[in-house]
Amino acid sequence: MNVRDAIRRRAEALAPELVALSHRIHAHPETAFEEHRAAAWTAGLLEAGGFDVTAGAGGLPTAFSASRGTGPLTVAFCAEYDALPGLGHACGHNVIAAASTGAALALAPFADELGLTVKVVGTPAEERGGGKALLLEAGVFDGVDAAMMVHPGPFETVRFRSFALGTLDAEYTGRAAHATLAPHEGRNAADAVTLAQVAIGLLRQQLPRDLRVHGVVTSAGEAPNVIPARSTASYEIRAAAARDLVELRARVESCFRGAATATGCELRLTRPEPDYLDFRDDAALAGLYAANAAALGRPAPVEREPFAVTDMGNVSHVVPAVHPMLDIGAGGAAPHEPAFAAAAAAPAADHALAQAAVLLALTAADLALTR
Repeated sequence: MNVRDAIRRRAEALAPELVALSHRIHAHPETAFEEHRAAAWTAGLLEAGGFDVTAGAGGLPTAFSASRGTGPLTVAFCAEYDALPGLGHACGHNVIAAASTGAALALAPFADELGLTVKVVGTPAEERGGGKALLLEAGVFDGVDAAMMVHPGPFETVRFRSFALGTLDAEYTGRAAHATLAPHEGRNAADAVTLAQVAIGLLRQQLPRDLRVHGVVTSAGEAPNVIPARSTASYEIRAAAARDLVELRARVESCFRGAATATGCELRLTRPEPDYLDFRDDAALAGLYAANAAALGRPAPVEREPFAVTDMGNVSHVVPAVHPMLDIGAGGAAPHEPAFAAAAAAPAADHALAQAAVLLALTAADLALTR
């Protein structure tokens, strides 16, 4: 039996443990930076498999780093496990955590033979918070030669593409006044946020289709007979390439500032999280993965325009990376929908998970064998 066959057999034998981990995480959803149980369960399975585990990697309490092997080529599998507020695992991160764990456990006994150091990075807060961007800044991905993960979806793709994303929070401070007795003494913060929305709406008419701006007003007063003294809004700015975020953010911020000037309110703009960069896949890694997926009988991959964001994009700007999507048979449901949450723990997702562990492990092995 050659090493690839041995890795595949080991990955397949791990399937019951991986499905159990996936279902456990799915049944106990935890949102960004609160994934204490999911991180502990995932790291615990790796530790039981002989990995050296460092909890709290990069200074993030719900991150971890696990490694085994001493080879010169370091491959990192990214394990996401955060859930969505109110929706649970409607993005299927339970599948991601289990697939990356399975791939690492399958490779581990053969790491030194292949010249590999096998690493798993537990990456919190993908949905909100930019966990991987923070881990990059903290040096957790230093020395990594390739980074991999798979993501469940409503279709199969190898060459994943994503938007870059910048977030922006706005807070207007005006002056409260009686709306009938002395409206002239007020500075209406609700008017300010309304003007900003109108300006941004007009700006959208002149934006190319690969630039997007969208947001919500999160507060704008509490009583109709009081001039609102405070209003807040949360906005997202998307671009097909990270370099385009800079100019677009400046134009959006000008809309907010113009509204402050017009209404006499003060404005505070903040960025609540790191920018998410566009994903850049590595052609060589994608080719190895695609060959293994075809041999395993996965559905034919499709090409899709950018439709999502991921902080794996930040990793891909620094480390060669691959981020395929696996069709989990969600019956037409898309990520971030309640039906997708149900699908993420259904038998079809379990089958995709088991195959994902095989595919990631074999892709890493092939990378080592072809260097």
